Amino acid sequence: MSDTSQDLPKAASSVDDVALDAHHVPKDIHDKFALKFVKFLRIFADRFFAKRYGHRAVVLETVAAVPGMVGGLLQHLKALRHIRDDQGWIKELIEEADNERMHLMTFIKIAEPSRMERLLIMVGQAIFYNFYFWLYLFMPKTAHRVVGYLEEEAVVSYTQYLNEIDAGRVENVPAPQLAIDYWNLPQDARLRDVVIVIRADEAEHRDKNHAFADAIVTGEHV
Repeated sequence: MSDTSQDLPKAASSVDDVALDAHHVPKDIHDKFALKFVKFLRIFADRFFAKRYGHRAVVLETVAAVPGMVGGLLQHLKALRHIRDDQGWIKELIEEADNERMHLMTFIKIAEPSRMERLLIMVGQAIFYNFYFWLYLFMPKTAHRVVGYLEEEAVVSYTQYLNEIDAGRVENVPAPQLAIDYWNLPQDARLRDVVIVIRADEAEHRDKNHAFADAIVTGEHV
């Protein structure tokens, strides 16, 4: 069974309402750590991939699908331990992980990863999973802030990708059928349309994770 057969089409009508330049200003040492950590990772991504945005997306979306699954698991266990409602966090986080997985499946159709990139995927996922698991276990607010800043960078990267397509430096190939079905795009959709809806997804994840971190700070979620 294909991935899309298990997913309802995701509406793409709200992309025009996305705030592309939104940024959470660090408010404490934990926020500053999260931002610096993400900026540090960005340096390596820029140097390794340069303007190979399709290949960048394949590798980074593999890692991006980790936080939602880890957060959903730990929130699930926490809700069981404390015998309380999870306030909808588990569903939100698992859906985020699955959405990021669909980003990956889409870009696999567009940019076939090399052996080196496949190795990088395995190593990067192994390292990041363990790092994020322990970070979320002991500092969930910082973990959500890290994801919020990662998504800020993702919005920037996809905007740059879009600029390359518009400038004609990246071919605006037909959208994979998987993406057309998942985002409910027109049958004649192109790569540009896919990048726009994925960028909107990343902006949504950005805002939700910053909101999750804020809720932990204010005590709205314990």
